[in-house]
Amino acid sequence: MACRDMDRGEAARREIVEDSGNQNIVLKKLDLSDTKSIREFADLINKEEQQLNILINNAGVMLCPYSKTADGFEMQIGVNHLGHFLLTFLLLDLIKRSAPARIVNVASVAHTWGGIQLDDINSEKGYNARRAYGQSKLANILSTRSLARRLQGTGVTVYSLHPGVVQTELWRHLSAPVQVAVRIFSLFTKTSVQGAQTSIYCAVEPALEKESGGYYSDCAPARCSRAARDDEMAEKLWELSCQMLGIQWD
Repeated sequence: MACRDMDRGEAARREIVEDSGNQNIVLKKLDLSDTKSIREFADLINKEEQQLNILINNAGVMLCPYSKTADGFEMQIGVNHLGHFLLTFLLLDLIKRSAPARIVNVASVAHTWGGIQLDDINSEKGYNARRAYGQSKLANILSTRSLARRLQGTGVTVYSLHPGVVQTELWRHLSAPVQVAVRIFSLFTKTSVQGAQTSIYCAVEPALEKESGGYYSDCAPARCSRAARDDEMAEKLWELSCQMLGIQWD
């Protein structure tokens, strides 16, 4: 388990151990808003672990006020896309050596809320929290498609998904009236257990063994927006992401 808040992470770890009976649950520090933390975490995993068969990129921030990561990226694109992009890059050799292996990127139906602003990826010309969140989730799907093409023949497959509208603290940045409405409509949303099912499906479903690059919802293939199927934009975003992070992806 890679967690930013170690106290809350440890509480979750203990709960998982208790519920599952599996004592081998390990917690490590990872702050996806800081590339230094990402590199330290990846170095540790690469040294300590012999195999990495499943990587689920699930962390995220949603609809937060404008702020920047430690490296100066707009927070939502920085955490939701660039943080996971760098983490995957740093762990990819280990993942390839562990093949068959899978990479699962948790996106959202919110990818329809905004396009990729290549000339203003950090929303410096103007910030709209909804569009910035949509951009980050669209980036998750586009980078999944690009990575799937690059990993053909390696035994490593990649998937993106919409988990559903889940009862989590992702809503904490919304206004008080909206949060009240969210609670009222909670009967129509998913619990965290229900919201995890499509991630688990993408991680372990045998039928997906030969599939890669697809988008899923409710444990089944789903249709994403036309913008999320734009492979030309996916490549431009890939190049920009590498440039922003100072990495060279073979």
